[in-house]
Amino acid sequence: MVSTESLLQRKELALSALLEVTQAINNNMAEDFLYRIYNFTLRGNLSISKMSLWVNDFGVWNCKTSFGSKNTTSSDTFSIIASTASQNVSTLSESVFNAIFPDFEIIIPIFHKANSLAFVFASGMNGKEVDADFIRTLTNILIVAIENKKLAQKQLEQEALRKELDIAAKVQQRLCPKDLPNTEKLQISAWYAPHSSVGGDYYDFIEISKDKFLLCIADVSGKGIAAAMMMANFQASLRTLARQTENLKEIVEELNYQVLQNAQGENFITFFVATYQYSNQQFSYINAGHNPPFLSYQNHLQRLDQGTTVLGIFSPLPFITEAQIILRDDFFIFAYTDGLSEIINSEDEQFGEESIAKCLQTYSQKDLKVFHNQIIAEINHFKQDMPYPDDITFLSCKINI
Repeated sequence: MVSTESLLQRKELALSALLEVTQAINNNMAEDFLYRIYNFTLRGNLSISKMSLWVNDFGVWNCKTSFGSKNTTSSDTFSIIASTASQNVSTLSESVFNAIFPDFEIIIPIFHKANSLAFVFASGMNGKEVDADFIRTLTNILIVAIENKKLAQKQLEQEALRKELDIAAKVQQRLCPKDLPNTEKLQISAWYAPHSSVGGDYYDFIEISKDKFLLCIADVSGKGIAAAMMMANFQASLRTLARQTENLKEIVEELNYQVLQNAQGENFITFFVATYQYSNQQFSYINAGHNPPFLSYQNHLQRLDQGTTVLGIFSPLPFITEAQIILRDDFFIFAYTDGLSEIINSEDEQFGEESIAKCLQTYSQKDLKVFHNQIIAEINHFKQDMPYPDDITFLSCKINI
């Protein structure tokens, strides 16, 4: 029979151990340090000969600390058995863990509602009874504190990521021009819907001179901050090159080199760039692996597909063609990214290039804002409740000769 004095000593030791662990938690000690205190407490104060603590670490079971016994069980094996374990304290002989931990006397499960947080396996020293209630209390305090630390750290990381995304989104918003021409001679309008807060599409209008302008649209592979930063570098390079040369081949070749240097072959950019000169009515373009824009001219639709391959894969580009067209009458250009053509409906059908062409034939004579609203209505009717699969950008340019 255990004497009253002995019971009192054990309670004092238990309270002292709880106080020590609580102080370490309040001092924001590292996870490894907390497990060392836990190990020392059970080893030194509670007359336990062997112990093993297994913790559910976001779905992965790991042995965090132990003494007196070797842990040879794999995390996968433990996970399978733990899924059927009881929430009650029991002897190992009565437990599903008996096959893998036969040298322990008792198992102490730590649960939160129906979720298993940890299991403590223990044996008393010299036949002494294990204080399961205290071990459960101590382990609960430890595990909950560590879980809270991890959740707090995760929240900090998520907040940092959110701030980075906000910055990237603001950077990206500044890439595309807000004020596009809307004169009797030239009208340009664009619509952009990023798939997430930060996308990888880009369009631009650059006035080279009073007689000539450059128009482009691009789509970087990948999403998120990396795609936005890559496109920001691309825009800066393009605008610098456009001030240095009007030669589209030189611009595209240099952009390809810049993308390859920045992305190291991990990402690529599809790119369509065109210039128009009023004085000689020459329209020139290079399509670098982008969805072919449409040229509407004299009641005829033409796909603008001449050029080269995507940028950022080959150095130098294996081929490059600059197409030139003399346009003596009014004409209309419609450029878009693959997010438009690849919209799908509930039957897994794509909106496709033919549907885009039909929209152009039906609505392109209207005001550009009205025309874009008609396209948006068409794609929303087509996809119904299906989400947009990607960033969507389209750009219209109307020239009145």
